[in-house]
Amino acid sequence: MENSFGKLFTITSFGESHGRCVGVTIDGCPAGLPLTREDIQGEVDKRRAGASIASTSRVEADEVEILSGIFNGYTTGAPLCLLVWNRDVDSSEYEKIRFLPRPGHADYTALIKYGGFNDFRGGGRFSGRITATFVMAGAVAKKLLNLIGIEVLAHTIEIGGIKVETKRPDEIRRNVEKNPLRCADLKAAREMARLIERARKEGDSVGGAIEGIALNLPVGLGEPVFDTLEGDLAKALFAIPAVKGIEFGAGFSVAGKRGSENNDPFTIQDDKIVTTTNNAGGILGGISNGMPLVVRVAVKPTPSIAGSQLTVNLENRHSASLEVKGRHDACIVPRAVPVVAAMMAVTLCDFALRAGLLPRVIK
Repeated sequence: MENSFGKLFTITSFGESHGRCVGVTIDGCPAGLPLTREDIQGEVDKRRAGASIASTSRVEADEVEILSGIFNGYTTGAPLCLLVWNRDVDSSEYEKIRFLPRPGHADYTALIKYGGFNDFRGGGRFSGRITATFVMAGAVAKKLLNLIGIEVLAHTIEIGGIKVETKRPDEIRRNVEKNPLRCADLKAAREMARLIERARKEGDSVGGAIEGIALNLPVGLGEPVFDTLEGDLAKALFAIPAVKGIEFGAGFSVAGKRGSENNDPFTIQDDKIVTTTNNAGGILGGISNGMPLVVRVAVKPTPSIAGSQLTVNLENRHSASLEVKGRHDACIVPRAVPVVAAMMAVTLCDFALRAGLLPRVIK
């Protein structure tokens, strides 16, 4: 099982949904970065259950503990180890359905791959719970990126078919934390909330989409051919358990365009080379081109739903029906917004270190 990501800014995630804790080690963080528990806690609080009307009734305090890598308020250059404890755990429902794989979950594939030794409670290592570790790492990465003026934003752009028109960065900054769905369009957020509540009452769930934007990127981030900027970003974002699709810039719509429509013409603005459009999403040839990096991820509906679903009994190999009980999100999208931003920040921080934009010692 591969649990590490990054070349110079390397994160290693550990823990399971119903284990003692979930955490992350970060190797390669420069020494001298002022960092407090509150810096990390503020980001972790954004993905906590209870922060969204769509979220599970499992409420973890998620109080961050820093075990290593900080001394006198500054990073030391040694590996950082950050964790949150699992306190509000109830595994009883999972014991009952151990041999009834939940449709849409990794229960079956994990059991086969690890010979039944995997921790199946709450999805174990395959649970969305592990994304708390991504957000902790992302909090550190964001602080490093701030040193070189790079800003990462993320917001909900669709839930259950209700879509948001393109929003400017200032609108995203102003509105995204004003509603529990983290949507920059407040009217659309109200419609989304009604849809989620309807799905919840019907014992169902809904999916959606998240847009991530990185501003003030320099030209040159990315290492073709195999470590392209969008390639590593896609790998990082696909590590989020619910993500099933990714597009950059104009994305899949390029399939219906002509070259004359899709190409981004170059021009000079304020003595800087820019493009008049951004269909490339800020990346050309796997390398950042200085324009805003724009990526969108499709998030599937939460597979744990109350309605009856067809499955098989792995003990007797007969067909069976399953009603998933327990505590689950009716829509995972709002809680995934800070996770998307975190994994973007982690990836960009790694590339910034590889490009020499961040020093090994911050003074």
